[in-house]
Amino acid sequence: MIELRSDTFTLPTREMLRAMGEAPLGDDVYGEDPTTNRLEELAATTLGKEAACLLPSGTMANLASIMAHAPRGTKVLVGDESDIYVYEAGGASVAGGLVYEPVPTQPDGRLLLTDLAKGFPDDPGDPQFALPALICLENTHNRSGGSVLPLGYLADVRRFADERGVPVHLDGARLFNAAVGAGVPVADLARYADSVQFCLSKGLSAPIGSMAVGTAEFIGRVRRIRKLLGGGMRQTGVIAAAGILAIENAGRLAEDHRNAERLAAGLAKIDGIDVLPAGTRTNIVMFRVTDPRFTWRTFAAAASEHGLAIAELGHGRLRAVTHRGVSEKDVDKAVEIVARVLGEAGAGRHA
Repeated sequence: MIELRSDTFTLPTREMLRAMGEAPLGDDVYGEDPTTNRLEELAATTLGKEAACLLPSGTMANLASIMAHAPRGTKVLVGDESDIYVYEAGGASVAGGLVYEPVPTQPDGRLLLTDLAKGFPDDPGDPQFALPALICLENTHNRSGGSVLPLGYLADVRRFADERGVPVHLDGARLFNAAVGAGVPVADLARYADSVQFCLSKGLSAPIGSMAVGTAEFIGRVRRIRKLLGGGMRQTGVIAAAGILAIENAGRLAEDHRNAERLAAGLAKIDGIDVLPAGTRTNIVMFRVTDPRFTWRTFAAAASEHGLAIAELGHGRLRAVTHRGVSEKDVDKAVEIVARVLGEAGAGRHA
């Protein structure tokens, strides 16, 4: 099976497995796991922040970060197509007592400043209104096809937030993809946010874990919330060892991006397939099946029968994600399978 449903299907490398088995260990809840401490120092330094905290998942890292920023009863401005709003089970409302205010998401993943401004009441002294306490951005933007938020835009949001006295949290689940796609150090993207979450377990290929980074004081609050949410773990060096190698070898993501471009170019040549444009493509290709003989469900099922795994990601669009487990040969085979499925439909097999 050619696995293109997500880069979460990556497996740890042999080097990661070896490092996991040999990692010096301690109790991380006591702050005494040396391998985890090393990972957190590496993550903070790499992103240009003071401190970092290892959490089990990106969902928990985002939730703990949001709760550390925003008091109960306040409002969090999030994109209406963001992972935080769509895919994280409403955690900030359920666990944090916070109000999500969905902001229209542009095709490239940006939230316009004019739309963000609408989330701020004209009279903040009026007790009828929940007050904004945080702006959340996403980079790369998943449902926008892995698009990269431009540096100039990030700077504009930073100024906007500073003028209004609210922090910015960046859901950077695939932030290293964004950095490779933009051709800049990852710290250049992180510098405009007060806090950042990034996943070790997607394209970076570690099996478990995400990082929250920010000031030392902020990370102290995140640690307390992590414990509250049940995310305090013990000998986490077995996880952290793979995370260290993941960060140190992040440059290999460029291979995934080249494969995504190859996939997009191949799919675009097939009648009945509409590849959705991406300003800066990273490792995500979004497309629609325009052949009226298929729904996205029937097409994905037919592709699976031929050995290609793809999945829907909102509004009937199919998503294909390249990663370490997908070679250039696999990409070419995936294009052949898509063409074959459509061709067989024309012959009546899937009509």
